[in-house]
Amino acid sequence: MKPTAEQYFRTILSMIVFFLLLLLITPIILFLLIISFGRLTNFIVENFAPLISRPILWILGIDFHINKQVDPLPKQAVYISNHSSTLDLFTILALGLPRIRFIAKWELQYNPLFFIVGRLTGQVFIKRQKSKEAIETLKKSYERIQRDKLSIFAAPEGSRKHEGIIGEFKKGPFRSALALNYPIVPIYFEGNRELSNGGSLFTRKGKCTAHIHPPIDTSDWNLDNLPEKIDEVRNRYKDWAGVT
Repeated sequence: MKPTAEQYFRTILSMIVFFLLLLLITPIILFLLIISFGRLTNFIVENFAPLISRPILWILGIDFHINKQVDPLPKQAVYISNHSSTLDLFTILALGLPRIRFIAKWELQYNPLFFIVGRLTGQVFIKRQKSKEAIETLKKSYERIQRDKLSIFAAPEGSRKHEGIIGEFKKGPFRSALALNYPIVPIYFEGNRELSNGGSLFTRKGKCTAHIHPPIDTSDWNLDNLPEKIDEVRNRYKDWAGVT
């Protein structure tokens, strides 16, 4: 369906506001990190990400809600979510997850603001098309993640452009859970895909809900049963999405 004039306006305005907010907040982040010798990093990631994303969702006409089925949220876990919409970027940031670091595609660093903020706050950028390099990058991050008692966030579908409502799950996030001995916390975004599917930058007004489900214990996972365990997690997402 062709975007309406209102959708064009809201999308363009949201992109302008997003980069203006990022431009405004970047020096503030830099200042806070310098005066705190990096001790405010978690505070910045948890609070500034929603501060940037919430106004964007409002401009787009998105009524965003968070349904926590576990409280408090685990501070050391691998958070995952479905990923099939342009909206996912903003709804992920709006969650304000505790002590979180994001596994993001390498190309985001081509934007100098993303590069500066991402590097300063310890986000993990990987080359998705080069699996061996991606794995090595993740392995190098594990010591820091465990030492600083951090969580990580990754989308196992990899890209928002994939076949089907729930795409095939890559092993990366699940291997990370094994290596870190972390539980997996599945998050299901309801409504994102219907308002803005993976191939479109334009968004319709409507309601989106992030369902944060209880952690999945990975203590009995190993490399031999990993494919089976990944399928079990993916099947949960298919059930939530109503996919038969």
